[in-house]
Amino acid sequence: MAKAKKKNATGDATVYREFGTSEKALERPIQEPSPQEQDLRIQLSRKGRGGKTVTIISGFQLQPETLKTLLKALKAQCGTGGSAKENTLEIQGEHREKLLAALTQLGYRAKLSGG
Repeated sequence: MAKAKKKNATGDATVYREFGTSEKALERPIQEPSPQEQDLRIQLSRKGRGGKTVTIISGFQLQPETLKTLLKALKAQCGTGGSAKENTLEIQGEHREKLLAALTQLGYRAKLSGG
């Protein structure tokens, strides 16, 4: 019979790790491109939302923390709610023109997409 591996306190079967249990020590920093280097698309969508309109901004190449900070600023600008999913932002309601003006003011290259 084969013995089962014992798991340590973190749940993995690692016997020894030089840098401790922190995964951050093993990650390499990712350089974020500047706002001028990112091409963003702003579009409206109603699919799968019960007929409610959502403005979707896609094309970001940012860290999740930076994306959430930007989302908070854009939600305050529009006075609505929203969420960040992967590399896209979803703002509740139809706010394409407001978001286009706000993003270009921040230095992003953004354009309206779709209808």
